[in-house]
Amino acid sequence: MAKSPGLFMKTRFLENQIDEFLDCINEASLIFQHAVKIYLEDGYSEDFEASTNQVNAVETNGDKLRRNIEAQLYEQTLIPDLRGDVLKLLEDLDNLINIMQANCYRFAIERPEIPAEYHKGFFRLTETVISSVDSVVMAARAFFRNIEAVRDHNSKVLFYETEADKISTKLKIQIFSSDLPKVEKVHLRYFTERIDELANEAEDIADSLAIHTIKRSV
Repeated sequence: MAKSPGLFMKTRFLENQIDEFLDCINEASLIFQHAVKIYLEDGYSEDFEASTNQVNAVETNGDKLRRNIEAQLYEQTLIPDLRGDVLKLLEDLDNLINIMQANCYRFAIERPEIPAEYHKGFFRLTETVISSVDSVVMAARAFFRNIEAVRDHNSKVLFYETEADKISTKLKIQIFSSDLPKVEKVHLRYFTERIDELANEAEDIADSLAIHTIKRSV
């Protein structure tokens, strides 16, 4: 099967900016995963603070790129039939970085005490939600460059989101079956759900991408 033409094949600069924007999400994912690992190993530390600052810098750059892309879409009157869908997609993708940034702040401000027996569960959950984010970024790249590949990447998003739900549920069961004080159980549940939120957001974006893909194909 011949590869479909890219959505912006005649606008190389815009295509490159979209790639840079998607790169920001991948970068934030790597930093966030590392930040959680640092927190689990050392608690709040200078290294964790440095990772939070890195996520902030990536979020700022991502916002700038998104605004530049949006401006070009309007100024050059590109893809008028799909512009609204693309703008919504970019905003939803940008929200992934916002969630990671917010979670870093939550760890920094609330500094939850996470017992060692839950470290593996928290890190597995983080790894899995980051896999869902990476997969939806690949689906978004495919939407702009090779639309036939969107479905395959979306299926991975759904797989990882389901796995994240399983890990999150198991972790919460373990927490609430423990002898920890109720307030600590609730606190740990809150952080479990905030991390899991990334996979839920990635699934929502994948659902939207599936609809956008159908609209592009008809």
